[in-house]
Amino acid sequence: MLADFNADVSSTHSPSNSASLPSSQSPLHLHVPHYAGIPSSGPSSPVSASGLSLSVNYLPAKFSDNILNARARLRGKGGGEKGPSVPKQGGGLAAFKSGEARIGGKSLRWTRFKVILFVANLLLSLYSLVAMIACLLTWFTTWQHADIIRVANNPELVLSTLAASLGMLTSVIGWAGILLNNRTFLAVYTLLTWVTFAFLVTPGYITYRRYSLNLEGKINDMWANALGAMGRMRIQNQLSCCGYFSPYVEATVSQTCYARSILPGCKKGIWDYEERILRNWWKTSFALVPVHICVMLAALMCSNHVTYRFGKGMMPEAYRLNAGSMAVIMDQYANQLAEQYGPEVAGKVLERSKSNFGLAQTGR
Repeated sequence: MLADFNADVSSTHSPSNSASLPSSQSPLHLHVPHYAGIPSSGPSSPVSASGLSLSVNYLPAKFSDNILNARARLRGKGGGEKGPSVPKQGGGLAAFKSGEARIGGKSLRWTRFKVILFVANLLLSLYSLVAMIACLLTWFTTWQHADIIRVANNPELVLSTLAASLGMLTSVIGWAGILLNNRTFLAVYTLLTWVTFAFLVTPGYITYRRYSLNLEGKINDMWANALGAMGRMRIQNQLSCCGYFSPYVEATVSQTCYARSILPGCKKGIWDYEERILRNWWKTSFALVPVHICVMLAALMCSNHVTYRFGKGMMPEAYRLNAGSMAVIMDQYANQLAEQYGPEVAGKVLERSKSNFGLAQTGR
């Protein structure tokens, strides 16, 4: 808009015309600091506390003088002058061409942090999947004596199933964050790895305490008080035994277990089985602790560096143009026009800018 208006002004107002204006006419009075040209570096506009954008009159110091100096021209092939050599801003359909520069190079290789995350999440997915398969096979009693675990070690089995389920859910969220380069998913993934760690060590701690602290007394109490008639009968059917010490001691009558049965008692069989299964359980659980700690550290240290870009790539809010910032820019431009073409032209530009950009209500 201002470029079109400036073209009309430059065609009808020359420097000689501006010099012929009466000297009695005073410059246009504007309630902004006098325009002093393009600064070399650093913001010269009001600070952020005033509510204006920090991008007013801001030029990054990394731009060269040839770009900032409007009088630096490059000769074209035809001998005519071209504008300053401004770097291509990118965007649009041109950003998808094969020859365009992209962050990470032409091969678009992953960062080493993303590779570490990929390996760590792959480990989490593998042992979570194996644990889930083992828990499901136990729940469906697909292997020998699996029903004993369902009866005698039900709390540990439930906690292990929850840990495996949470580990699989965490790994799925991790895959979404890694493959989509989504830092929000990776933040949730990092948090869930700590929750998964708590559910991972809990079954191991329970089984270790039960294994190492008076296992015989715990089995005696379980058979007498916790199992009940149906639980004792299921263990008797699995171990082909009858009663605890003999068919006459706390036995549940069934087709194979009765008073004159020749089957042995169940204490030795269930003790040996519990000792073996609990030992394997807590060793497996604690063996995964170092691996899972590595997964937690990898998620914590690498989730924010999954790409070369930091953040979301959006302009910070303090540097976004608002109505007040646009008013400052337009007033400074009007001051420049007042010096070159006179106050009448500057007044027209100012009124037109306020009407087009809706800045009249800002009170400038």
